[in-house]
Amino acid sequence: MTTPPAAGPPAPDRVAAGFTGTGAGPSFLPDRPPAETARSVRIELVIVFLVTLGMSGLRSLVNLIDSLLAPTPLAQQTVAIVVPQARASYLDLIKQLLSVASGLAWGALALYLLWRSGVHLRTRLGLDLSRPGRDLLAAVGLTALIGIPGLLFYLFAHAIGINLAVAPTTLDDAWWRVPVLILAAFENGFLEEVLVVGYLLTRLEQLGVRPWKATAISSVLRGSYHLYQGFGGFLGNAVMGVVFALWFRRTRRLWPLVVAHTLLDVFAFVGYSLLAGRVDWLP
Repeated sequence: MTTPPAAGPPAPDRVAAGFTGTGAGPSFLPDRPPAETARSVRIELVIVFLVTLGMSGLRSLVNLIDSLLAPTPLAQQTVAIVVPQARASYLDLIKQLLSVASGLAWGALALYLLWRSGVHLRTRLGLDLSRPGRDLLAAVGLTALIGIPGLLFYLFAHAIGINLAVAPTTLDDAWWRVPVLILAAFENGFLEEVLVVGYLLTRLEQLGVRPWKATAISSVLRGSYHLYQGFGGFLGNAVMGVVFALWFRRTRRLWPLVVAHTLLDVFAFVGYSLLAGRVDWLP
């Protein structure tokens, strides 16, 4: 049994934490979380990205170095994105769904941390359904703006030898392949745009980071976790990061970015699975 505290007024920090003394001994009641400081926000940023996409960036850098050290040139190497995770079809399906759930949880964690700190997700991030038509139209426009030049740049980067051949998927031709690829596309769109745009830019704004510097941080981070694809993957995604960050700063609408990213990956994943081996212009 816990020894009761000595008689006298409770310590101020315990009062703030919701400490009350009763005849039955001390009890700690939940109270509002402590006010955020610049230091706590910086610590949170480091932890969140070490757990999520920052660690992915470090792994991608290591993978790129490994590819550069291989005797085969980059353009003659292939990297796959959505790959089988089990030999049995239904086990593979389960593991694919678990991977999707894990990615969605990363994005949900970032939103929760913002919400818990007092950020209004509807007004600051535009996460509402007040203008679905305009948001969808913006998403389609962003998809075309990024997707067409992005495909051309990928083909160019591969042709000059600075990028690996990217196979968006190597999943077997099972009945669940296309639904899983669509879910994986949404997972990527949700977690990346929430973390690298909505969460990161909002936190950097709170820290007083200049807009151009915050945009650079966001875009370089986005490029970093695509380094496993080669230098072209880094550059192309960094440019996409600049466009998305500037658009978000202007509109404060995150849903169009999530939908646009999802559409880009749907075209990449599903389109590749339908075209691979049937056209000669895909590496």
